Amino acid sequence: MSEVLVLVETSGSTVRIPSLELLTLARRLGEPSAVLFGSPEDSVVAALAEHGATTLYAVPAPEMEEFLSLPKAEAVTDLARRLSPTAVFITSSPEGKDIAARVAVALDSGIITDAVDVTSEDGDVVATQSIVAGRFVATTRVVRSPAVLTFRPNSVEPSPAPSSATLETVDLSVSEVARGARVVATTPKESTGRPDLTDAAVVVAGGRGVGSAEGFAKVESLADALGAAVGASRTATDVGWAPHESQIGQTGKTIAPALYVAAGISGAIQHRAGMQSSKTIVAVNKDPKAPIFGIADFGVVGDLHTVLPALTEEIVRRRT
Repeated sequence: MSEVLVLVETSGSTVRIPSLELLTLARRLGEPSAVLFGSPEDSVVAALAEHGATTLYAVPAPEMEEFLSLPKAEAVTDLARRLSPTAVFITSSPEGKDIAARVAVALDSGIITDAVDVTSEDGDVVATQSIVAGRFVATTRVVRSPAVLTFRPNSVEPSPAPSSATLETVDLSVSEVARGARVVATTPKESTGRPDLTDAAVVVAGGRGVGSAEGFAKVESLADALGAAVGASRTATDVGWAPHESQIGQTGKTIAPALYVAAGISGAIQHRAGMQSSKTIVAVNKDPKAPIFGIADFGVVGDLHTVLPALTEEIVRRRT
């Protein structure tokens, strides 16, 4: 059976959910093999095997975290040349897309970014993308192997497929070119206790309609009641109601959660470009003609300052 290389991301002793999604998607094409950096803990090995990884390629080079994405791209490229996989799967993150582009150029391969599904037809990899702010679905055949694909988080529900995984340590050297830019210092992001925006299954976002930082706090309260991530429109981040890393849209982050709640967001095309792939969209806006209602699955025409606290209170009541 064909091998599919999956670049795995971990957080401490756990595997990030988007990587488990990649393993689930990879099984549609062949046998998933995980590529990870460092020496994996037993819990990581167990999680990868539980989701179908048949081989784990561990690259212990400490340089991987000292430099930018070039060493990781070189490692994936080298493995692909040795193994000749059918495809290489990477998460659609800024670093992931950078690695994917470098790998595709080095291998002279076809590349698809921001895919949401994949299948095989007549031996070729066929990817599905949501494009033009989610207004169209594109089906693209990759004819130059190995196909390099990046997938949006939350594109598929991770499903177990227990296997007996073999751990192989791969010794790779980092080129001088890859050492051209070194990370000299890092500052851990202050934890909010909420899920990461790009990985979250549930997102609550606020826009201009919240009116103030105090109004945006009602968005955060609802998110906490739902165990959700907090997002924002560009207007909300520009005026300082939310940090810029929370911005969703064409110039912000692209997400595809199972549930997206938009409060006080009109739904301009720039914002829809970042969230229109959400499975279920709920809009709360006092303007019945707001464009967001055109793509919402459920809509509430009303004052979010009344609706959100009432919804938060009811959710908390039912959970206690």
